[in-house]
Amino acid sequence: QVQLVESGGGSVQAGGSLTLSCAVSGHNKDRSCIAWFRQAPGNEREGVAAISIGGGTTYYVDSVKGRFTVSQDDAGNTVYLKMNELNPEDTGIYYCAAAAWCVSWSKPTFADYWGQGTQVTVSS
Repeated sequence: QVQLVESGGGSVQAGGSLTLSCAVSGHNKDRSCIAWFRQAPGNEREGVAAISIGGGTTYYVDSVKGRFTVSQDDAGNTVYLKMNELNPEDTGIYYCAAAAWCVSWSKPTFADYWGQGTQVTVSS
């Protein structure tokens, strides 16, 4: 079992920044890849970034490249999503998710475990 708890969401104006945190615990083998997803009302859940724990390889969807940065602490127990230059299209509930591998990380079917989500609202 893997447990994931997100924090750091909030409201920000366009152009602002937020940093989300995902506290990760549980069986190491099942959480070797941590991804961030978001879901806006009426939209499907989409992957925005992922990190291979330990190896540190990072992945991003095109729409956030250069604006978002995913990172981990030394122990791999907390994963961060630093979000800069936010715009209203970034609004949604942000979830962290875990799986054993980063294969197909951007698809919801990637994840074996999900956090409860944290709301990010960007106003224009």
